[in-house]
Amino acid sequence: MKSTVLVTGAAGFIGSHLAEMLLDTGYRVVGLDNFDDYYAPAIKRHNIHSLKPIDGFDLIEGDIRDTALINRIFTDYKISLVAHLAARAGVRPSIKHPVLYQDVNVGGTINLLEASRTHSVRQFLLASSSSVYGSGTSLPFNEDVKLEHPTSPYAASKLAAELFCRTYHHLYSLPVIVIRPFTVYGPRQRPEMAISLFTRQIDSGKEISVFGDGTSQRDYTYISDIVDGTFQALTSSNKGFEKFNLGNSRPVSLKSLIGIIEETLGKKALIKYLPEQQGDMPVTYADISRAAKHLGYKPRVTIKEGISRFVRWYRQSPDTVRYEYV
Repeated sequence: MKSTVLVTGAAGFIGSHLAEMLLDTGYRVVGLDNFDDYYAPAIKRHNIHSLKPIDGFDLIEGDIRDTALINRIFTDYKISLVAHLAARAGVRPSIKHPVLYQDVNVGGTINLLEASRTHSVRQFLLASSSSVYGSGTSLPFNEDVKLEHPTSPYAASKLAAELFCRTYHHLYSLPVIVIRPFTVYGPRQRPEMAISLFTRQIDSGKEISVFGDGTSQRDYTYISDIVDGTFQALTSSNKGFEKFNLGNSRPVSLKSLIGIIEETLGKKALIKYLPEQQGDMPVTYADISRAAKHLGYKPRVTIKEGISRFVRWYRQSPDTVRYEYV
């Protein structure tokens, strides 16, 4: 068996898919998740139910802010690689709870960085966010642009976590890769995210809420493309500090997205238009040339194909997953 990888947030959307890929390619995986109530813990447990019996997978329930626990994990399992995906997510909730977002997303990251430094891990990967680009950034978003205008506490916490990663590399020569995923979707997507929420509401004949006029654009990226890029970054020979956008580089308007979901479900949406929400970005659009050059990253799944795959998964899922938060 290959090296042991600590995947934080292993029961989440991206984490569970990455853990699967790592196990499939021969790595030992230690999955850490606190199963918090940001959304139903039953959904997270369903995400990883197929992983638990696999030899080479260990699930630990705990918090990335628990210093003693983190140190025990690194010592007991001899962690070589860290894929740090755990975070308090969501732009809008962060506006109501900024201290919590700082505590988890910054404090928890520092906790993991310190353990990684102490135990001389071979690679530390931080899952940041496209939200760090904030307002006033020229399109498409390039990794080298100066970031000064995060539009939410969530974005600010992710940017601060990136800065601590850079500092740990500078001071302690810890190899670090930061990935910035762009609007990830697909099977197991968090239930409050647009594609998951709209699919359930349209299918159930319920009204959907659209903030703004529907012209906002997102760089929707299918989960398999994100996981491929994340895996290549984590297992690369990087010895420095690197940042990579992982997106689809084809922004889609909210109106167009709703139309694709309608077409795939064979049902029309009942739409309620609401004012734009504080903290939302009008457009996200990734320059992925760096990831293409250094990681061989090439997104393959179009938005229509991705929505089709998501709807197939949704229709096959148990009711506890399908109807959560409708």
